Amino acid sequence: MRVYIKTFGCRTNIYDSELIKQYASDAEIVENEKDADIIIVNSCTVTNGADFDCRNYIHHAKALDKKVIMTGCGAISRGKELYDNGDLFGVFGMSQKKDINKFINSKAPFYDIGNLQNVDENALNSYNDKTKAFIKIQEGCNFKCSYCIIPSVRGKSRSMNEESIISEVSSLIDNGFSEFVLTGTNIGSYGNDTNSTLGKLLGKLGNIKGLKRIRLGSLEPSQIDDSFKEILNESWLERHLHIAIQHTSQKMLNIMRRRNKFSSDLELFTWLNELGFALGTDFIVGHPGESEEIWDEALENFKKMPLTHLHAFVYSKRENTHSATLNDNINGTVSKERLKLIKKITENNCVEFRNKHKKPLEILVERLKGDYYEGYDQYYIKSRIKSNKNLAKKWIKVDDYDIENEANYCKF
Repeated sequence: MRVYIKTFGCRTNIYDSELIKQYASDAEIVENEKDADIIIVNSCTVTNGADFDCRNYIHHAKALDKKVIMTGCGAISRGKELYDNGDLFGVFGMSQKKDINKFINSKAPFYDIGNLQNVDENALNSYNDKTKAFIKIQEGCNFKCSYCIIPSVRGKSRSMNEESIISEVSSLIDNGFSEFVLTGTNIGSYGNDTNSTLGKLLGKLGNIKGLKRIRLGSLEPSQIDDSFKEILNESWLERHLHIAIQHTSQKMLNIMRRRNKFSSDLELFTWLNELGFALGTDFIVGHPGESEEIWDEALENFKKMPLTHLHAFVYSKRENTHSATLNDNINGTVSKERLKLIKKITENNCVEFRNKHKKPLEILVERLKGDYYEGYDQYYIKSRIKSNKNLAKKWIKVDDYDIENEANYCKF
């Protein structure tokens, strides 16, 4: 039985898809959807756009006359609707991953959503065609931001077993990996339920022989605690942190029911910038209530933030959230203009940061794309490298390079 897995969304979904492959002992995993008997769609539901993309792909897969099974976050929010409409042969929740052989062998349609309390016990020992390995350290989120549907589809925060995480990283190092990306729904909450912290976990992972670099998923400002600050100067920690603030107007943060305060955010980001970190964040424009007055305040505050990376998007109304009940909606064209403006500011900041911190780059090369090899340095900046050597999946150190808006360019 040939199975193709289509993955949408975040790094956590990438990890979950790899775990499904590992569990699926009864299947031959194929890399081309046309070769498959069954297509598993690991879905995302963070925005309406994500739902739209998943739904379109499901219809595409059905048109190929494939048996389609849905899992992931969208299975919780949209799975029943799509199943009842006959778009899906089956739906299973991510807590049911270990039963994948039962699902792919099923002769009858099924809907088994499972629960939102499960913690993965098994670990990955390899990744196909990856230069870096994703490590899921926790699941779920205890935050109650007004716009966010994710806690309702991923459940409350729960941490993976620390020894299992350490064992997983050690096994992947034995199989040739040296860069690791820690991922989860809200990784900064790691250890809240196990009397530990993310900082303590990182300290233990950093002691594993053969580990070269750790990258982190998104953190919250309040999660940069003393144990985390203790590891900031470690050589194995990337010099880039992504800390989600979502907005730079305190009034809007209150409307969003966010825990962070802008004044504290600015202080934290300024301090980290002085330590030499490239800094990224999430930002939502066009949330209900984002008046001209609030936006003007937000824009002035945004300009004060030393941001080099930005994951920003226009607000997307999600059912069963508090924000969906608010009526003070923002014109879509206005929202897009605001989005464009903060992206440009961040792009300029990034170039300025790289010129100020023009140090040797340690790059893990990923692949050859066109005439250039591509990879990312310690600041999570893309590098494009001209070389006659085969650099794929290799570490290189570059002293001389040119800084352009979209990437650094060099020869090796």
